[in-house]
Amino acid sequence: MKNRNRTYLPLLLGFACAIGVLLGAALDFSDYTGNSLLKNNKKKEKLARLIDYIEYEYVDDVDIDSIVDVTVNEILTDLDPHSVYIPQEEYVDLSASMKGDFVGIGVSFRNINDTIAVIQTMEGGPSERVGIKGGDRILYADGEALFDANISEDSITNKLKGEEDTRVVLKVYRKGVPELLEFDVKRGRVALKSVDAAYMLTPELGYIKINRFAESTYEEFRESLLKLKKKGATKIALDLRNNPGGYLAEATKIVDEFLPEKKLVLITKNKKGAIEKTFATKDGNFETGELYVLINENSASASEIIAGALQDNDKGVIVGRRSFGKGLVQREMALGDGSAVRLTIARYYTPTGRSIQRPYANGSEEYFNDYLNRYKNGELQSADSIHVDDSLKYVTPGGKIVYGGGGIIPDIFIPKDTNFEKQSLNLMLRNGYMDGFIFEVLEKNRKYYNALSYEDFLQREMISDEILMEFRNFMRRENFDIRFSDYRPVLRRYLKAAMAQQLFGSTAFEQILNEEDPAIHKVIDLATHRNLKK
Repeated sequence: MKNRNRTYLPLLLGFACAIGVLLGAALDFSDYTGNSLLKNNKKKEKLARLIDYIEYEYVDDVDIDSIVDVTVNEILTDLDPHSVYIPQEEYVDLSASMKGDFVGIGVSFRNINDTIAVIQTMEGGPSERVGIKGGDRILYADGEALFDANISEDSITNKLKGEEDTRVVLKVYRKGVPELLEFDVKRGRVALKSVDAAYMLTPELGYIKINRFAESTYEEFRESLLKLKKKGATKIALDLRNNPGGYLAEATKIVDEFLPEKKLVLITKNKKGAIEKTFATKDGNFETGELYVLINENSASASEIIAGALQDNDKGVIVGRRSFGKGLVQREMALGDGSAVRLTIARYYTPTGRSIQRPYANGSEEYFNDYLNRYKNGELQSADSIHVDDSLKYVTPGGKIVYGGGGIIPDIFIPKDTNFEKQSLNLMLRNGYMDGFIFEVLEKNRKYYNALSYEDFLQREMISDEILMEFRNFMRRENFDIRFSDYRPVLRRYLKAAMAQQLFGSTAFEQILNEEDPAIHKVIDLATHRNLKK
């Protein structure tokens, strides 16, 4: 469940996007105690002694936990940009996101006029199964009122969450129904989907968008792939744009679906020089079909593993802009107090031997500001502005020239639209800012909107001039004054996508946005013209 500020959906990945996390298998440090780690090491012992002195002798009271947190952060920051400390308060939510599910009643909600309003129920979740719908107001949980103005959002969340298989009785107000409805909801695991969309772009071309690589990603992907094949897909567009990465194993299993047995997928090398190679097996479900992989400057780590493995094996066409450039492998280690670290333990290389890790010798701040440098040097608008080093040139088995040294360079370049107004509107959409306004629109006539089929919804002009004016007034109330008179078609599409998200889910959301996406149009064009040449 979520509200505007607390979300278990892909927005939870903002932290992961910032650091480009690539997870490996977890290390078990349970056999090591503090004493054993410090034993016979005077420098480690000195650090522990200093902390003890501060705690017991310093003139003022000091929060030792905060000192330790700062110390750990400083140590990791000096190593590399992707070795990070995860405080206890962040670790629970981040772990749930990467695990791929959480325990709850399965609703996204907003606090409107001190009342919990359901935006939508999560597909297959406990609330959907018992009949709770978007627009319902949850007034009571086990007889306790949830509409108290003084109740905190955390308190509401805690009352709705609970242990798996426990029950909560909800009393719900539904517009048009005279009496409160009662639902006995059995809490259960609710999927946090990492496949945002899967549908057919053309009768032959299927589309799959992955937002991260969590524990459930491969199974979600495989299920989507098989469904699209049944619908006639002989070609696949795999969208990895803005995907920050995740579990290494999930990425390599997805690559395996496209490559024949014994093809090299990935090389990793640790500090001792030990090399490990990952090869494709014989189980691929799409080894002969055409493939198009979409990437951009925010596609990182596991996304780059997929793009690099396919490019180096001459499988498919890479479309978009140069990827982030993260070739370091992290492993997660618990610190015993609910916090954890992700420590870089190896480098990875694509099948031709490329390292695509960007340099980070000048510090993390410059490393993560690389986007600004790409913007300034024109790389986001022109492929000719991408600077490559001939010494990092590699050749694939099919004779294609590829480069290492910082990201995957696509085969087909798509410039970024850098128009400020369009970017601002897109940011509002992707961050859920438009959701509140659209919820208000739907509330005015729930009966009408809930009766629409998806086909009717796609064909109708759902965003009228009146709704556009209402949105402008809504923005002004929120202290935004963006002039969008020249971008009415863009705004109509974005608002319709936000409406589709609440009524029909994430596939509908992505499908509407993709209707005017230059990269999607290019993929469709490439797939169509390949057909004509045959």
